[in-house]
Amino acid sequence: MIVKKNVLALVVLVVIVLGASFIFLSSFDTTPERLSTPTPDIIEQSSATNLLYGLPIAGFNIETNAVKRNEFLSDILQRYQVDLQSISILANKSKAIFDVRKIGAGHDYTVFADNAGKAAYFIYQPNPIDYVVYDLRDSISIYKRQKEVDTKIESVSGTIQSSLYETLEANGASPDLAVQLAEIYGWAVNFYRINRNDWFKLVYERKYVDGKPIGPGRIRSAVFGHDGKEYQAFYFEPKDGQPGAYYDENGKSLRRTFLKAPLKYSRISSRFTMRRFHPVQRRWKAHLGTDFAAPHGTPIVATAAGVIIDSRYSGGNGNYVKIKHDNVYTTQYLHMSKRAVKKGQRVSQGQVIGYVGSTGLATGPHVCYRFWKNGRQVDALAQVFPPSEPIKREYQIAFERTLNEGQQRLAAIGDQKQSNLEIYGALAFRIENLFEPETDDNRILEGFSAQML
Repeated sequence: MIVKKNVLALVVLVVIVLGASFIFLSSFDTTPERLSTPTPDIIEQSSATNLLYGLPIAGFNIETNAVKRNEFLSDILQRYQVDLQSISILANKSKAIFDVRKIGAGHDYTVFADNAGKAAYFIYQPNPIDYVVYDLRDSISIYKRQKEVDTKIESVSGTIQSSLYETLEANGASPDLAVQLAEIYGWAVNFYRINRNDWFKLVYERKYVDGKPIGPGRIRSAVFGHDGKEYQAFYFEPKDGQPGAYYDENGKSLRRTFLKAPLKYSRISSRFTMRRFHPVQRRWKAHLGTDFAAPHGTPIVATAAGVIIDSRYSGGNGNYVKIKHDNVYTTQYLHMSKRAVKKGQRVSQGQVIGYVGSTGLATGPHVCYRFWKNGRQVDALAQVFPPSEPIKREYQIAFERTLNEGQQRLAAIGDQKQSNLEIYGALAFRIENLFEPETDDNRILEGFSAQML
């Protein structure tokens, strides 16, 4: 009886093992058709990895280089057996798409060459996103494309010990954000008197191409601590397609009637004062303007909309432009190298009206910015202007959503650790020769330039 049970158990076990083996083996289809045909996903992936600039790489020798100084398109293509006649045809066909005369040193190009070393395709990248394809095969064709851009939302915070520019860079963000901050807060924060220990928190877009950052996009929300006050800014677009603007936490526009300065990149070299030793006339006299020093040729912009009431050259003022904004305010911009507007012309806020120079009584390139209120010259930097119109009621709910999201993101940004900033404390002493002495030792930044933002 026991033997029969054991035999029965053995038979059941064998049946189970054979059944399992059959099921396992049947999951594999070993027919030649199945094994030789990849799945659609594999096809797509294999196809994608065999393309460069949307072109198949199979059968080509591919070389990527940077344009050298004083190197022209003809110099490059002749190395790849493209004759001058074909290059001339290419240059003419390319005019409507991309002027080959704008091919610049340092920019990348890629050549697809056949086994004989002759170019079949030439691709030029004027910037990290755009590229121009020149098909040099039977008939020359040219077209422009863009690489895929991945936009991510990132954040940064910092406490200024040397400069805004260096603080952003030290915290892993693009220094170009400093320019955006100047434009956002240009009506509210005096960037010509940034203090040590001023601080900021930013939420911004960052663009990536091929996994590499190519620069910042728009700042979405920000808070800037200056002179013991906090200035919040939130980007809001009322409707799709309409231009957006920056507003504070109360829905008031950060834009003001006047910009704080007529230059984006500069430093104050002389202030409004009733007693200053004139560097050219060598005597003490009133200086009823603010001098902003900047490189020769720097664009000068109108600080507010208005009408040009004077645009000419005079002895001491050199090339200058004067703008009447309304019945109360008038501004004047002296010592230009060149004027860009004419008398009677209407200009908008931020419009270029001339370029920095040293014409007239000037020892170096700068613009003397003068400001009249009710016919009397006053200190432009001491003026306080009301904000523009606040958010309209119809957009209030939408703005509240933008505001809440922005404030939550800013609150989530950790404060800058002091240990990360200690090495920058010493940098403050490096800029002594760039700015005029201040009576307050805490004020170390007297300027706003491309190098010292």
